[in-house]
Amino acid sequence: MSNLLQRLHDVTHDVKGNAHDLAEVTRTFMQDNLIEVSYHDLNIQFIGASGLPKMDVVGTADPYFVAKIDDRISFVSSVQVNTLNPVWNEIWRIKNVPIHAHLAIEILDKDVRTPRDDYIGRVKTTVNPGAKEIEIEAPPLKLRSRGTFWLKIDSTPCKDSKPLDHPYLFDGPIRYSRHCSPTAGVFTNINDARLYSTWKMYIVGVPLYFEDHYQHWNEAYPAAQKIFKGPIVVRSTIQAGHRMLYARSTTNAFGIIEGAQDIKNILHGGGSSRPNTDRGRQFAHRVRPAVYTYIISSDDDSFRFSETGAAFFVDVASKHALHANCAETVRYSGEFHPRPRGGWQNFHDDIEDDDVEWELVIDNNSGTYAPDKTLLPRLRDLIKHNFPWFEVFALDRDDPELTASREACREYAMRFRGVGRDELEPSVMEGEVTLNSQASVKAMAKRNSKEAA
Repeated sequence: MSNLLQRLHDVTHDVKGNAHDLAEVTRTFMQDNLIEVSYHDLNIQFIGASGLPKMDVVGTADPYFVAKIDDRISFVSSVQVNTLNPVWNEIWRIKNVPIHAHLAIEILDKDVRTPRDDYIGRVKTTVNPGAKEIEIEAPPLKLRSRGTFWLKIDSTPCKDSKPLDHPYLFDGPIRYSRHCSPTAGVFTNINDARLYSTWKMYIVGVPLYFEDHYQHWNEAYPAAQKIFKGPIVVRSTIQAGHRMLYARSTTNAFGIIEGAQDIKNILHGGGSSRPNTDRGRQFAHRVRPAVYTYIISSDDDSFRFSETGAAFFVDVASKHALHANCAETVRYSGEFHPRPRGGWQNFHDDIEDDDVEWELVIDNNSGTYAPDKTLLPRLRDLIKHNFPWFEVFALDRDDPELTASREACREYAMRFRGVGRDELEPSVMEGEVTLNSQASVKAMAKRNSKEAA
């Protein structure tokens, strides 16, 4: 029996395709060999490490780790600054994990001076429950002690009646990191950390809601053709920008989404380019009337986004391709914005943010990937599942309600928050038309008509 389980484990490693391929191979193997494999739901607590080697000439180390289960799902920790005895206490929950699975952890030292981080060592263990104290294995030819890693695994039989349909299913908590690239700020000549910041959020349930749906880049879209069929230097430039904007560093902000206030904190106007003015200080902790560009990644199901504005990094690149690292597919993409219930047109800053209900308006406004509008209900349910404290509206890019809501958001930002038009207009490629530009044209025509009357 142990040999059969090992063969099943080997098959699992060999399958690098989608979950349906893995499920079919595993199901067939089990039937042919008349065995049953139990599946469990795991709660892994990464406690910390001690006795790490000093990696820097000046200082000690800035350690973080990357954990993987059977190379099917991964977890990247926060960076602990200047310590040889890091304490993480970070939680990772995964459903439908075969009992014979293995957990591998690589510990690295964040090096801000070079693009490659120093490798400290690794640990390997089973997913059997219990507290574990594991010696960190040194890399080849490194004999010095690498220290000790501590973790704890809680395991319960999975509740899913068909675990093979969605094996290795991420189940939280919803974690995020904020990446701020001063280099991008220098390139754009903009002294506003928020406008060249990106957020990466690990949301739950993407395979459940989107199943096997992926959005391929839009082959009928001239701007996308220039990226995916044009010279390789175009893609290389975008990928270099992605690495810069999503680089892990000691200055990244990390957090967990546990309630509505955590989302509102992310949507606050902190980092304004006018922080030293009375207006900047007044609204630094208010929900910012802003539009965000997002993608849901095909690689790791992460929700990646940034503010949509001409100041954001590179004007000649598709922001959706930039967030996706030029991936040929995404789960979904578009833009979103927060609004108080009733819309920004009915709001006033005398009303406190906590005194109104907040809504999220999310769409499929992405020419690069042209997401299928028939999947908008799934998108709405996915976002609502992750952020149940907000009413969610998923609107098609051609929906007049979306245009009106976006325009109201932009108008409020300019009229009452001192935001410049250049901070709101999205950057576009040649031939690309966005809802923002359409709304601006319509609004201008409406004003001209009133003035003429």
